[in-house]
Amino acid sequence: MKSQSNAREIALKILYQINEKGAFSNIALHKGLRNFNGKDVDRTFITELVYGTVKWKITLDWVINKYSSRKVNNIDPWIRNILRMSLYQVMFLDKVPPFAACNEAVELAKIYGSRGTSGFVNGVLRTILRNLKNIVYPDIKNPEDYLSIKYSHPTWMVKRWIKNFNLTFSEQLCKANNNIPPLTVRINTLKTTRDHAIELFEKEGLKVNKGRFLDEALNIQNIPSIAGLTSYKEGLFQPQDEASMLVSHILAPQAGQLILDVCGAPGGKSTHIAQLMRNKGKIIVRDIFKHKLKLVDMLTRRLGINIIQIQEYDARVLDEDLINKADRVLVDAPCSGTGIIRRKPDIKWTRQEKDLEALVRLQKEILKVSSHYVRKGGYLVYSTCSLEPEENEEVVKNFLESNDSFIIDDISPFIPIDLKDEIKDGFLRTFPHIHETDGFFIARLKRL
Repeated sequence: MKSQSNAREIALKILYQINEKGAFSNIALHKGLRNFNGKDVDRTFITELVYGTVKWKITLDWVINKYSSRKVNNIDPWIRNILRMSLYQVMFLDKVPPFAACNEAVELAKIYGSRGTSGFVNGVLRTILRNLKNIVYPDIKNPEDYLSIKYSHPTWMVKRWIKNFNLTFSEQLCKANNNIPPLTVRINTLKTTRDHAIELFEKEGLKVNKGRFLDEALNIQNIPSIAGLTSYKEGLFQPQDEASMLVSHILAPQAGQLILDVCGAPGGKSTHIAQLMRNKGKIIVRDIFKHKLKLVDMLTRRLGINIIQIQEYDARVLDEDLINKADRVLVDAPCSGTGIIRRKPDIKWTRQEKDLEALVRLQKEILKVSSHYVRKGGYLVYSTCSLEPEENEEVVKNFLESNDSFIIDDISPFIPIDLKDEIKDGFLRTFPHIHETDGFFIARLKRL
C-alpha cells in the first residue's frame, strides 16, 4: 500500500503539470517517471492514473459538480486534481478498492491542501460512493451533451462528428477513443524477421500478437518499459500504429529513388520508407523544429539506417534546388490529431475548433509548395491523423481544382485486401472503432 501511495502522489504531480500548467501528457509522464525507482507495477499504475484521469476529465468534473458544494472550477487546483484522480479510480478501476482510493485522497489533501480540505475531499468522495449506482447522464435526446459527458469529449468535437458522420458512428468512435490502445510496433526488417522478433519478445517475457493488416506489425502486451528491452536497444523494432505504416506502403518507395518527407520528424514514417527501400537510395527528411530532428537522427542510428539526410527547413518555403527532382514526396501534414485521441487524450482539451482554420491554411500551403518537388510521373502522398474533412478531402480537392498536373492515383494496389472496400473517392480513411487503428486519412496523387 505504501508503494501505491507514493505512486498516487507522483501521478498527482504529473496531473498538476498537465491540467494546470498545460504540459503535454506524454512529456509530463516521461519527466515524472524519469527518476522513479519503484517497481514496474507501480510505473504501470502511475501511467494508468495519469492517462485515465486526463481521458475522463469532463465526466469526472460533471460527477464532482453534482455532489460537491463547490464547483470544480472554484476548487483549489491541487484538491481538484486529487478529486479527479481518486474519482477515476472509484469509477473506472475495478482493481482499486473504493475505500482505499478515498483514504489515499484524504491523505494527499492533508499534504497539498489547507486546513479543512481533507474533510471536504472525504465528504465529496463518500457522497459520490453512496450514489455511484444512481448517477444519471444526460438523455440521448440531447446527443451532444450525452456524448460529451458520458464519454468525456468536448462538445464542439462530438457536434462535428454527429454532423459529419452520425450519432451511432460518433458514439462508437468516442467509446473507442477511451479504450487503451495496443502497443503496436513495426519490425525492422533491415535487421530481423517477424518470426525471429516474436521469439525474442517471448524470451523477454512479452505476449505478442500479429498485426491486423501488415506483415511487419506486431501488438505487444505485458511491456513495462520499451527502452529497457534489449530488442529495442538493438533497433529490432519501432513503435508505430498500423494506420501510420499504411502511409509508407501507399507512398510505395522503390530502392534507389529520391524521397522527400517535408514534415518528417520524429521519423517514424521516414524510417519505414527507408526500410521498404532496403536502405538503398536517398531520403531527405525535413522539419521546422531542430529538437524534433534530433529525434530523427537518434532513431536512424538505432535502426541502422544510413540513407536519410536530415534538414531543418520550413515546408512553406519553396526550395528551388529540388523542383522536379523527387520520385516521391510525402506530406504528412500538421493537423488537429483527432484520429489519435486514444493515444494522446489531452488533444481533447488542447485543441479548439477555431484551430482548424489556421491548420487548413497551413496544410494547403505546404501541399502546394511540396507539389513542385515531384518529378513528372512521380507521386505525392498527403496524409493526416485527423478525422476532420476540412483537413483531408477538402484540402486535396482544393489542390486538384487549382492544379491540373496532378490526378488522384489508385491506392488499392498498395493496401491489404481487407481495406480495399474502405476506399472512398480514391481516398483511404481508417477509424479506431472500425479498424482498431489510429484514425488516418491518406491520398496518393500522381503528377502527369
